[in-house]
Amino acid sequence: METPSPAVPAFDATFRRHLLDLLVWRRDVRHFRREALPKGTLARLIGLACLAPSVGLSQPWRFVQVDDSARRRAIRDNFEACNAAALQCQAGERAALYARLKLAGLDDAPCQFAVFADRATAQGHGLGRLTMPATIEYSAVMAVHTLWLAARAEGIGLGWVSILDPAAVEAALAVPAGWTFIGYFCLGYPQHCDDVPVLEREGWESRRAPDTVLLQR
Repeated sequence: METPSPAVPAFDATFRRHLLDLLVWRRDVRHFRREALPKGTLARLIGLACLAPSVGLSQPWRFVQVDDSARRRAIRDNFEACNAAALQCQAGERAALYARLKLAGLDDAPCQFAVFADRATAQGHGLGRLTMPATIEYSAVMAVHTLWLAARAEGIGLGWVSILDPAAVEAALAVPAGWTFIGYFCLGYPQHCDDVPVLEREGWESRRAPDTVLLQR
């Protein structure tokens, strides 16, 4: 006897409008309130992130929650050094704008975590990554994006701290050899919400029109 198929949910027009709102209002948050998140929030969001697609069902994402003050300080020092070096690469008015932008929520965000991709995982049995091994990292990024949307749906903001030296992060967090650093993240309630990215509001860059990223053959 065949097992009956589960009922397929109806994603109606109302749901699609809400999904569009979620995508539009997702932001890379840099300014957080210091209010603590409810207990278990990160674990629950990670559970949702684990629903993300992955190459060969390898689920290579690895999350490291960073609560230890010394490790957080090491990440902050790493950021400060890399941020200073990045500032020197800018010139003129753009340098002044870069200096004004607060590119980290490391001081205020109540929750911090790092994401890594485990290239050595046996899960998935190597399916889909022989010719494109980077799909392991791509899969971990998909998990990050899934968590990002899930958090925003609850009014929680996520900030990606990209100005870091990966080797220094790996050393500070003492992760297993073979894990590839994907990103360091701040999680908490945002001070402000907006449907326009702060970099666009500040004149750093503007969003491209969709028709400029499509190549037809």
